[in-house]
Amino acid sequence: MQPAISDSAAVAIPAGASRQRFVLVGILLVTLLVAYLDRVNVSVLVADDAFLAAMGLTGDAVGKGWLMTAFLVAYGLANVVLSPLGDWMGPRKAMSLSIALWGGALLLGGAASSLAVMLAARVALGLGEGLQWPMQSKYVKNWFPPGERGKANSVWLVGLMIGPAAAMPFFTFVVRQLGWRPSFFLLAAIGLLPLSLVWWLTTDHPREHKGVNRQELEAIEAGLKAEAEREASLGAADFWSNLGSFALNYRFWLLTGFYSCFASVWWGTMSWLPSYLKEARGFSWSSMGLWSSLPYFVGGLCVLGFGWLTDRVGRRAPFAALSMAGAVAGIFFGARASDNSTSAALISLGIAAVAIGLPAAWTLAQQIVPARAVGAGAGMMNGVGNALSAFAPVLIGYFIRVSGGYEGGLFFLCALGLVGLACASVLALQRL
Repeated sequence: MQPAISDSAAVAIPAGASRQRFVLVGILLVTLLVAYLDRVNVSVLVADDAFLAAMGLTGDAVGKGWLMTAFLVAYGLANVVLSPLGDWMGPRKAMSLSIALWGGALLLGGAASSLAVMLAARVALGLGEGLQWPMQSKYVKNWFPPGERGKANSVWLVGLMIGPAAAMPFFTFVVRQLGWRPSFFLLAAIGLLPLSLVWWLTTDHPREHKGVNRQELEAIEAGLKAEAEREASLGAADFWSNLGSFALNYRFWLLTGFYSCFASVWWGTMSWLPSYLKEARGFSWSSMGLWSSLPYFVGGLCVLGFGWLTDRVGRRAPFAALSMAGAVAGIFFGARASDNSTSAALISLGIAAVAIGLPAAWTLAQQIVPARAVGAGAGMMNGVGNALSAFAPVLIGYFIRVSGGYEGGLFFLCALGLVGLACASVLALQRL
């Protein structure tokens, strides 16, 4: 999860300027929402008896976990390995390619007759969506003056919460009405929407778009020019100098430790919440979908509200610590609750609390890493965090199998949350 990072004053936008850049960021939001429909479908499918029987996964918690882990491993690798395609092809072609690739992965998933084929489909989906993510940032970098990027990023980043919130009940309804195989084909068809929007309504740069008038173009390019001049004034630094500026800073590794735990709790709960609610708590199929969406609706409010609050307070690490403390408390007491609705509500609040740490983490990265190396530092934090968190879903499955119940997996997440809390607390004591 890596937004474009920039630090610059705002550029005045003339009253008569067109607003095509905001149409673009709306398209990025739609693309991310559709991507989340595709990536979290297995979270619902592992609670579907027909799917589990077809894949030979009935009673196999570790095998269920691999469905999300396979996606995440490929997704993390693609973020690093395939993102240079955007520099070569341009974001429009690269993102169109990514959507086409994930559409093919969905068709393969719908036709899968074995777990091996389904895992291959999950890997292909991870490769496609891993290419899509960096292009979101590249579009914003090309289309928005630095002073507007925070606003632009907040629009599509909130899709991290809206996406799962919409995807859980939507996919629950689709699987219940159509079955698991047609649901894959429907998702592939829905993917034609962002593909059409990206291909026909966006361009790599605003100067290439017919809907951008002279006032908007001049304002955007003035901001980009000023940014380029500021970067040039900082002078060039070699790779090792940039790396050493943060890699030898223990605060950076504390932040990376927090972020790894944050991402592990995020992906772990997203992968297993529907299955837990249905199998361990006995919720009906429709109730499971509604309860599964609740934490992400609340989490979206947390991202926006606490992102604003951290700026007002002027400190971020306490909010990172609060996110892990809230996650641990909600998941632990939710797992221990005897009443099913109370359990679902507490776990939902715990998952929503995780979102408090999202804006805090990226702002801390900008604060700890020197300006000349913030891109490399953010990439390192994001890469390590996603690499480690990729194995959270399958490890949860392992602890479910070993302990004989879902509590083992949930307590594993609590342990990760405590590690993240410790890392953030040290940073908070240093008044970051």
